[in-house]
Amino acid sequence: MTDLLKAVVLGIIQGLTEFLPISSSAHLRIFPELLGWGDPGAAFTAVIQIGTELAVLIYFRKDIWRIGSAWVRSMFRAELRGGIDARMGWFIIVGSLPIVVLGVLLKDVIERDFRNLWIVGTTLIVMGVVLGIADRVGRTDRSLGRITLKDAVLMGAAQALALVPGVSRSGATISMGRFLGFEREAATRFAFLLAIPAVVGAGVFELKDIPDGHNDFGWGPTVTATVVSFVVGYAAIAWLLRYVSTRSYTPFVVYRIALGAATLILLGAGVLSA
Repeated sequence: MTDLLKAVVLGIIQGLTEFLPISSSAHLRIFPELLGWGDPGAAFTAVIQIGTELAVLIYFRKDIWRIGSAWVRSMFRAELRGGIDARMGWFIIVGSLPIVVLGVLLKDVIERDFRNLWIVGTTLIVMGVVLGIADRVGRTDRSLGRITLKDAVLMGAAQALALVPGVSRSGATISMGRFLGFEREAATRFAFLLAIPAVVGAGVFELKDIPDGHNDFGWGPTVTATVVSFVVGYAAIAWLLRYVSTRSYTPFVVYRIALGAATLILLGAGVLSA
């Protein structure tokens, strides 16, 4: 299979899994290995996530414009600083700091050690159980309008766990949100908004590594995968927000545990290489 066709497949995987709480980075690590393609690399993974974040920017464009404009205007108008949109701007900035700081400090460890499939399989299972518990015990009595700075810091710290493939950026943030009592749709929406600075920043930071870094693909396939991930990701956002408004995360919990267990079994049997 040519690199271009591989890129299309990987773009579809990225688009389908980025917003579901099942870890896109785990899927981009496991499935290429299963197909005999090897690890596509941390740089490739980070850059094609820009496509799915572009889908977030377009899907939530009204929310982002409202929050961004309110945040900027509040700099000059004190009476606007208590509004939820102005405060949400600060919450997204503060909540993004943990993953940004740790991502820079642990860059080499993330790209070298954290991509081990033993770690990926284990985190899929562990965080799947955490998501299941959070969804079951969460009070579901808080809307996004009731978010506080403390909530943003805690959900931002949870998001930082996603530096380990298999954790899931959305899954970790949603789990914390559910523990804090937020409605499923509210927790999911904030997870999407909180991911924007971190994912776009990581993708731009890794651009320099596409031609000659730890990346099996060049610019052509990488751009192709990014475009495909955008199209598929946009559809996935709309579907997930409708889904969680009436249903639980249980199917995702079961899937995570099954995929993690299968990964560990295949590693033990020598079918997969860590």
